[in-house]
This record gives sequence, structure tokens and C-alpha cells, in this order.
Amino acid sequence: MDEPNEAQDNRELYALLNLSPEASDEEIRRAYRQWAQAYHPDKYQAPHMKDIATENFQRICEAYEILSDPNKRQIYDIYGMEGLTSGLELGPKLNGAEEIKAELERLKRMKEREKMAAHFQPSGTIVANMSLPRYLDGNGMLRGMAMTSEIQSQLSKRNAVTIGGNLAVNGEEGGGAATAVFRHHLSEVSSVEVVASAGLRALIGVQTTRNLSSHSAATMGIALSLKDGSLNLSNLWTRQLSETASGHIELALGPHSSVTVGWQKKDQRRSASGEVKFGTGSFETSVHYTHRFSPKSLGCIVGRVGSSSLEVEVGGGRKLSKFSSVRWLYIIGIQGISWKFELYRGGQKLIIPILLTRHLNPVFATGAFVVPASLYFVLKKLFIKPYYLRRNKQKALEEKEKTSAQVKEARATAEKAQNLQQNVANRKRNKQLETGGLVIMRALYGNQRILNNLKSSSETSFELTSEVIDVTIPLNFLVNDSGQLKLHEGVKKSGIMGFCDPCPGSPKDLYVEYVYAGNQYRVLPVACYDSKLL
Repeated sequence: MDEPNEAQDNRELYALLNLSPEASDEEIRRAYRQWAQAYHPDKYQAPHMKDIATENFQRICEAYEILSDPNKRQIYDIYGMEGLTSGLELGPKLNGAEEIKAELERLKRMKEREKMAAHFQPSGTIVANMSLPRYLDGNGMLRGMAMTSEIQSQLSKRNAVTIGGNLAVNGEEGGGAATAVFRHHLSEVSSVEVVASAGLRALIGVQTTRNLSSHSAATMGIALSLKDGSLNLSNLWTRQLSETASGHIELALGPHSSVTVGWQKKDQRRSASGEVKFGTGSFETSVHYTHRFSPKSLGCIVGRVGSSSLEVEVGGGRKLSKFSSVRWLYIIGIQGISWKFELYRGGQKLIIPILLTRHLNPVFATGAFVVPASLYFVLKKLFIKPYYLRRNKQKALEEKEKTSAQVKEARATAEKAQNLQQNVANRKRNKQLETGGLVIMRALYGNQRILNNLKSSSETSFELTSEVIDVTIPLNFLVNDSGQLKLHEGVKKSGIMGFCDPCPGSPKDLYVEYVYAGNQYRVLPVACYDSKLL
């Protein structure tokens, strides 16, 4: 009996009452009466048993309260307990599943905005341009440097401000600018921004953005240069072409007029984009492709062709931690051969381009690519991969220690529930023995690998291992008066009263040995023999 997908958290209440997700209102009421009768605190006199019964009775009542209410049940079926705790207001305005989904998404966006309001969002980039030919000429390695930094703050639900600055030095020349942007959301589909900049590019401007539909948006802007008095107009149209692809067209009018057409496509493993830009007496075309080989490593290739550029970038990157990643790129073009190192940490970037030579020597070009690539693969095999294997093993041990405490607590809860089920389960078992009905002799739930190795009941007592739990009592409790036991598809068995998940993250099965009409049967994880066990 294979266990369904563990990600189905919106089925736990059905498992608690042992119901199908398609159960009728009458089936829900009948299941509630059965469980409430077994767990009602008034049935028990001993204080510790009364406490256990009260705890489980409250769980049953909560499940019944949700599943017996059509609106709450619909929300639970779509988004699980998250939907019920996210502030959805039930009523005549939310009649259909699509309306409920839209309302929950709106509330999620609202909570995200409120969360953002409590934090500043800093970001910055440092670019250090290096040159090997310059160093060999005795002029130093550093040929230029640029820094940008900005801080974004959510002032309110509708208002945000961004303050930033940049500084660039190239040889003996340099300059900088400071910029402030105020953004106001006019509605859920439109916003307006006011931009002011002082310094090398002093200007003042305003732009507005509006979602024209669920798949398209438009941005219009106007900016006045305070340096020469020129006026710049811009229009940007974007459209969602499919679930994974989008396109855009941008028109800029001013001293440097241009038309840009581009597209982007992205899925879980690949991303690609292309852009063509035509300006006054110039053009440029670029194509980017990135392939993610694993959650932590990727490769990329970039090509650029223009009136003043022709180059290809090839490289890859690796995620070092949750917030850090590093990339290496090899660049060859008409301006020479370069390396580029990029380090990302949160919202901060460090980019170091290194010009190796201005001449396109085939031997040097091949060596500049092969040598560092080979060095990386050697380091990866001898040092990087063993390091991550050791670290992942250590994390797995720590996670196992963490989950062991949770499993221990879940086992204790399951044992308490089984203690309350014991009397009813024994009574049902004796009745089925008298009538030749269904009697569960032995039932184990847990690690699929362990249960697959179970050949006969004379083998090791697997219910005593940490990854298997004995569920004989709960299954006898669930046998109905007709001698049938129903376990519903699409519902996690670990959620049934008296069950628990003894091995989180591992595939699980249910192994059952039973007697029906005087004959012995067993249900293996890979087969189910004909019987009244449904």
C-alpha cells in the first residue's frame, strides 16, 4: 500500500477522520460521531486518560468544524490550513474557487508588502577593472573602478522611496551622481514614479506604469536634463507570451533616440533572452542562454554583435550558500581576451573584469579558456566536491537529530491515541472473530525499504525500530460493522488517529497481516491479495 505524495497538506483533516476528500456531508457527520464517541473526555475517569482524550477530542472537533462548513472546506481543499489562517473573509462575495484563489493571492501580496515595510532593502555593486597589459607596461593593474549603491524603503502600503548613488573612475577621469526615486501605487494595476538626479547626469523626470491586462503592461516616462536642457521621452510595452516567455518593445526619443525589441524565456532549468537595439548610427544585438545543471551549478553563454562590438562570453557559476554565489566568465572579442569574476552576496555584487590581452592570438585564447576550466574541475574533484559531501553529511546528521525529537513527540501522541482506541478495537476484534469477519493480526507502517524486506511474521520485530510503527490497534478500530476496512487514496496515512510519520522524508508503506473467514492473508507493499481489506 503505497503512501501518497507527502506534499498534500490539505488532506490532513480528511486523514484525521479517515475520510475520502470526496466525502459527503453525511459521511463527515457519521465519521465525526464515531470518533467523538471514542474520544469524548467524559468516558474516562483517570486524570491522565481524560487529558489525552480532551486533546484528541479537540483535534476531532476542529476537523469537523472545518469540513462540515462548505465555505471553510472549499478554502481548505484549495490552500489547506494556510488559507484558513490568512484572513479570508467568508461570505456571499466568495462563491467560487477562482474567487477564493484570487482573494487569497491578494491577501498574500498584502502580507508581503507589510513585511517589506518593516525592512530596508540595500543593494550595491562594485566593479574593479583590471588590465594585464597595463600592468606589464608598468602603469599598475587597476585601470578603473565603479561603485553603485542604493537603499529602498517601503514607507507605506502604497509609497516607497529609493535613494542611491554611483561613482566611477577611469584613469585620471571620474564622476558621480546621486539619485532619488519616489514611487506611489495609484491602484493595484498602476503606479507613478518621480525621479531626481544630481551630479554628472543631473535630471528630473516622471514615469507611470499600468497593467493593461493580466498579460501586458505599459510604461511611459519623460525626463528633463538639467545639464543641457534636453528632453527625453520613453515608452516601454511588455507582454506575457506564454507561461514561461515574455517580450518587450522600448522606444526612446531624445539626443540618443533608439528602438529596442527583446524577449525572455525561463523555466526551472533554462533561461534565454535576446535583444536588438537600433540607435542613431548604431545597432547592437545580444543573446543570453543559461542552463542550470543542478540546484547549485549553472553554465551560461552570451553573444554580442554591434556596430562597435563583437564578443562571446562563456562561463559558469556555483552557489556557495543560501545567499552567496560565484561566477567565472571567459570573454573573447574584437577588443581582446578577458576573464570576469563575479561574487554575489545577498544584494551585493563584486565584479572583477581582467583584460588579459588586446590581441587575438589563437594559442593564448585557447590556453586562457582551457587552463582555468581544467583547474576548476581538478579542484572540484579533489577538494570542492569532498568538502560539500562532508558538509551535507553533517547537515543530514543534524537534521536527523532535529527530526528525531519531532518523531519521538509524534510517536507519543500516536501511542496516546491508541490507548484510547484499545477498548473499542478489542471489542470490534472479538466481534469479527465470532462472525468470521476481518481481524487485523499485525499492521506496520513506516520505511518502505524495511517493509519490503519483511518476508514473514517470524522475522525481526520491525515495529520496535525507529522507522516503523505498529498500527494494529488503529486498523482494528477502523473496521466497520460489515467487516470492511477502508483507507482512502490521496490521503496520508500518517494523519490517521493512532498513526504518525516515523521517518519524515522517506518513502513509506503499510504492511498488514489479517484473517478473514478463517483464512490468513497479508498485504505486502507490492501486492494486495483479494480480501475485504479495501
